[in-house]
Amino acid sequence: MKLTKEQLQEIEDQQSQSNNTKRVTAPELEKILYEAIPILDHGFIRVVDYMGNDSSIVQAARVSYGKGTKKVNTDAGLIKYLMRHWHSTPFEMCEIKYHVKLPIFIARQWIRHRTANVNEYSARYSILDKEFYLPASEHLAAQSQNNRQGRGDVLEGEQAKKVLDSLKNDAERTYGNYEQMLNERYDGTVIDENKIGLARELARMNLTLNTYTQWYWKTDLLNLMNFLRLRADDHAQYEIRAYAEAMLDTLKKWVPITYGAFMDYRVGGTEVSAKGKNIIQKLINGENISIEQSGLSKREWNELMTAFDLKDKLI
Repeated sequence: MKLTKEQLQEIEDQQSQSNNTKRVTAPELEKILYEAIPILDHGFIRVVDYMGNDSSIVQAARVSYGKGTKKVNTDAGLIKYLMRHWHSTPFEMCEIKYHVKLPIFIARQWIRHRTANVNEYSARYSILDKEFYLPASEHLAAQSQNNRQGRGDVLEGEQAKKVLDSLKNDAERTYGNYEQMLNERYDGTVIDENKIGLARELARMNLTLNTYTQWYWKTDLLNLMNFLRLRADDHAQYEIRAYAEAMLDTLKKWVPITYGAFMDYRVGGTEVSAKGKNIIQKLINGENISIEQSGLSKREWNELMTAFDLKDKLI
């Protein structure tokens, strides 16, 4: 990831600010506020604003004066209770705003989470940067044979080189055509003074989906955790997972008590159906039960056994 001198200066100016406030703050998050955290080859994510902390959740749950309780362990107990019993509204009282630079194809996947306020860089008004996402060799894989939305074996040798060359050449060629249609280069210089450029809103449709875009993404804590539960998971696409993992670290800095409960009950925990609960109870009691007796499909059975690390019972 490369930032321009102007961008670096802007971040430095933002981080050098010193503002007095009567609101609660998160000291660890303050340390990285505005900092650009590199993601993929040209992307980044940075926290640009937030509201509330762990005590704000406790305050909302109790509808109390002040900053919740004075004892951290008491706050922790309540937050764990809220998380454990799916009491969601107190977590909605905290909000956070990110500035994200990401490939367009990931942005289109990300925006499916319709739980945030989003303002994206306008290619109708401005020219998109000449930057494209090209996967690292270890993330260049074939289509999975048993998962329609997953990756299979990593490509190697000439096959990998051919794919990367195609991705790079296509992106550069279409961007070159984009500049020609605009009659303007990405640095703002005119290509031909005697030529009238195509409208930016039309020229942009020629660009490849690995072109980078940027947006501001603001959401509340509850919906952030819902997003991270899905996108920081091992089954999520690598590229969006890279962003989610960085956001997971900002969550830890922002609301450490909530982060601990989230990792325990949402990320590290598992949901079990009534049938699944019955099967686990019988296994604990030493009873033998087959998939035919369980009423579960093969996939449901294997997911249940995997969740409880009963690998010898996988089918």
